[in-house]
Amino acid sequence: MRNGLVLFTSDRGIRPATLAAAAEERGFDTFYVPEHTHIPVRREAAHPGTGDETLPDDRYLRTLDPWITLATVAQATSRIRLSTAVALPVESDPITLAKQIATLDHLSGGRVEIGAGFGWNTDELADHHVPARRRRTVLREYVEAMRALWTQEEASYDGEFVSFGPSWAYPKPAAHVPLIIGAGGGPKTFAWIAAHADGWMTTPTQQDISGQIDALTKAWADAGREGRPEIRILIAFKPDPADLAAWADQGATELIWGVPDRSEDEVLASLDRLAGRLGLAD
Repeated sequence: MRNGLVLFTSDRGIRPATLAAAAEERGFDTFYVPEHTHIPVRREAAHPGTGDETLPDDRYLRTLDPWITLATVAQATSRIRLSTAVALPVESDPITLAKQIATLDHLSGGRVEIGAGFGWNTDELADHHVPARRRRTVLREYVEAMRALWTQEEASYDGEFVSFGPSWAYPKPAAHVPLIIGAGGGPKTFAWIAAHADGWMTTPTQQDISGQIDALTKAWADAGREGRPEIRILIAFKPDPADLAAWADQGATELIWGVPDRSEDEVLASLDRLAGRLGLAD
């Protein structure tokens, strides 16, 4: 399995580009950052970790823009993949977002991937005029529209939430941009992934990961998809070596490890300890 690294970015602590360069030097494969455009002060949406409107910490208020952040990472690195855990595409204009992602992919030499969520913070979505009960449909249309812009000479799209006539849009990504959905496992999510995405990323609260991998693999086959889905496991706990072996046997493709958003010295020391435990090269 590959090893990815996620930094819950904020306007304090280590610079993402500094950490990504260090992660690349130590052999990590992918660098992930999150996205929240803003957090409404008054909310009804429950955080999946706390179970109510309270937040685990204030980093949600302070996240950096993911695509600008990854552009700085691209400049500081040459190999590591650039991704999100997770981005919220429905909170951006899809035509503009397609241009941003394609530009980043072009300038980074084809290193961009997308980890996307449906959006647990429905109050945040509402400020972007995304109806909570339709957010999966909105994401599907955004993805389809962006893929049209990325792959067609004269792209067009006619949907309920996205519509534009024949248009030119360059640059095109170097290759297919993988879309990995970060969401709680279940039949509805896995059917969506099998129909529209390239794989699944677990959430910090996911239970029975092995059972969910089996369920996704079945949904993938039932949808007539060839090959196997990407399966990326966000490590938010101390994993049992037996679980790691089982996930590998089931086809998991990447483990995603986190580091604290603290001072540069503290984070790099934590990174060295993590790389040592994983047996990665200095």
